[in-house]
Amino acid sequence: QVQLVESGGGSVPAGGSRTLSCVWSAYRPGAWCMGWFRQAPGKEREKVATITYAGSRDYANSVKGRFTVSRDNTKRILNLQMDSLQPEDTAIYYCATVLGACSQRFTDWGQGTQVTVSP
Repeated sequence: QVQLVESGGGSVPAGGSRTLSCVWSAYRPGAWCMGWFRQAPGKEREKVATITYAGSRDYANSVKGRFTVSRDNTKRILNLQMDSLQPEDTAIYYCATVLGACSQRFTDWGQGTQVTVSP
């Protein structure tokens, strides 16, 4: 089972930017989809962005145009560049992975990193 470790969380004022990173523990053969999810207090976990092994991206409507997901398969790093942050972006952000299509249930999860956006 792969280990995923997120970093980059913290506090940021509204309108600011933050970059989250996720490192996975070892090389794994196959086309793994990587994704970012978030869970705000009192709300269900939601998908933020996904990126296929080949680099195809998909975003939640709420973050389109503000967030950018990227990955470096050689360095085993997944990033989430977050711009124009708003208080409603406050949540714990998780990276996750699944073998194959991003439409499948994600199987491996990190511990999460907190992002707090102040008004």
